[in-house]
Order: sequence, then C-alpha cells, then structure tokens
Amino acid sequence: MDEVFRALADPNRRRLLDSLNLRDGQTLGELGAVLATTRQAVSKHLAVLEAAGLVTTVRRGREKLHYLDAEPIRALSDRWIRQYERPREEAAPPPTPAPPAEPASAPDSFVYTLYLRTTPERLWQAITGPAYSRRHMGHALVSTWQKGAGYTWVDGDLEIDDTDQVVLDADPYRRLALTFPAFVPSMAEADQETLDRAAREPRSRVSFDIRPAGEQVELTLVHEGFVPESAVRQMILQGWPRKLSDLKSGLEQV
Repeated sequence: MDEVFRALADPNRRRLLDSLNLRDGQTLGELGAVLATTRQAVSKHLAVLEAAGLVTTVRRGREKLHYLDAEPIRALSDRWIRQYERPREEAAPPPTPAPPAEPASAPDSFVYTLYLRTTPERLWQAITGPAYSRRHMGHALVSTWQKGAGYTWVDGDLEIDDTDQVVLDADPYRRLALTFPAFVPSMAEADQETLDRAAREPRSRVSFDIRPAGEQVELTLVHEGFVPESAVRQMILQGWPRKLSDLKSGLEQV
C-alpha cells in the first residue's frame, strides 16, 4: 500500500491513470501525448505505476498496451477512506429497480441475466480489461474497444485473433457487442469433429448489456446468430454460466 501512495503522489502519474480510466489499452506514444513529455519520462512514470500494481501491460504484435488495474486504489479506499466516513443521517431509500428488460432474441439464442453487487464501471473493466477478465473469467480480451476495431481473445497461452473478430458496439459502462471466435478452449472441451464443425460455422455474436438496478448492477448476456445444431452453441452453453458465475464471485469478494 505504501507503493500505491507513492505512485499516486505525483500529478503526472495521476493524469496517466485518468487517461487509462477513460480509454484503456493505450500505447507508450499515446500516453506520452497526455503528458506532452519525453518517452523516457513517461516510461519511468509507467514503471512506478506498474510496480504499484496500478498498471498492467499486454503485448499485441510489436506494440505494448497499458491497462488500468484499479484494485489497489479500491483496497486503499477500503482501508483509509470508507472506515472514516460519517454515517448519513436519514439516508434516502435506494431506488426501486426497474423490471428487467426482455432482450430480443432469435430462436436458439442463449440469454443469461444476473445481478452483481458492484458498479457499472467495475463490471465494464472486468469484461474489457485484460488483467480483470483474466482474473475473473479465465481469459483476456485485448482491443482498443472502438466500434469496428478488431480484438484478440487470449486463452491461456493461446491468442485467438482473426479478421472475423470485430467489435460491433462499444458504449462504456452500458453495452459491448462483438463477434465470437469459432472455438474458445476455456469454454468447454471438444473433440476434433466438434472443432471442425465450429470452424465451418459463420461467426456468432455476443453482447453484454449493463444497467444499474438499485444497489446492484444487472448484466444481460445475449449470444445469438447460431446455425441449426450449432457446435459453437453446444460449447457456450457450458462455458458462459461458469464464466459469469466466476465473474460475480470475483467482483463481490470483500
């Protein structure tokens, strides 16, 4: 925690964290533009942030992308801020959550809704931030998260990356939609025949819709666009419930 305090003491390092909070996955050059200083100075600041656990990096081709990891800041807040907060008097009752919307789904689509005691910002980072998604769901997603951009699905030592993997929609803290790889090992085990069938199928689509619901956050995952008797659908039926359960457990840990 001392390293976190030291890292946050410098205003330039706080500006880098603010920039990554607005747009994760930036290169050294992009972060250099934030401070308008030399690459060497930015590298030193990033090294301090990385040593404090506030920034993680992922290689994508020749580029090194930087991602915010806010867990140390939350731990600092729990230890040094929340316990000193004065209790609110006559606090207003929490708003009544709106009834969950029924997502439009095609036949044979997979729809899964769960409620998490977290915030939309933390949930978004847990889905899109490589360090978070690896920690909470067993895989990492690497992208600029701009509509139309490509992305890489990292499953263990395997990097799944092809031109069909595209971000279809990205509205931070609200909605993410993308085309889904033909096969993801952490979803389910599959024999060679199933893998061959999955590779021949057109890409399916998965979306994450995030909505505040009182003191919780509602997450609705819709996976659709399957062919009849889809091999991909057969695999995700096992994989998504397990991954989303791990996501809920990880985010709700005290």
